[in-house]
Amino acid sequence: MPMGQGWGRGRGRKRKMRRIGFIPEVRRFYPALPPLGQPRPPILMTYEEFEALRLVDYEGLTQEEAGKRMGVSRGTVWRALSSARKKVAQMIVEGRELAILPQGDEIPRSQER
Repeated sequence: MPMGQGWGRGRGRKRKMRRIGFIPEVRRFYPALPPLGQPRPPILMTYEEFEALRLVDYEGLTQEEAGKRMGVSRGTVWRALSSARKKVAQMIVEGRELAILPQGDEIPRSQER
C-alpha cells in the first residue's frame, strides 16, 4: 500500500482507533498573566494523551484498565500518559498555553456502534 493511505508515517502497523470517553469541551488553557517578552508557541496535547491522563490520574484506573477502555495496550497508555504528564509540567513551569487537539484516530464513546 502506498504511503499516505492510512498507514501513518511509513513502515509498521496501522494505528488502532483509540476510544475516548468524550471530546473535551475546554481545549485551550492559558497562563493567567501574559508572557514577558516574545510569546512562545503552545504545547500541543492529543486527545489520546488527554484520555490517558483523565483515566489514570483523574479517575484512578490502572494503566491496564485504561488500556482496555481505550482499546489499546498498557504500553501505549504508559507512553501517552508519560507524554501528557510532561506536557502539563512544561505548561506550568514555562507558563505556556496548552492546546488539546485531535489526531484523527479517536472515537468518542457516544459514536461507537
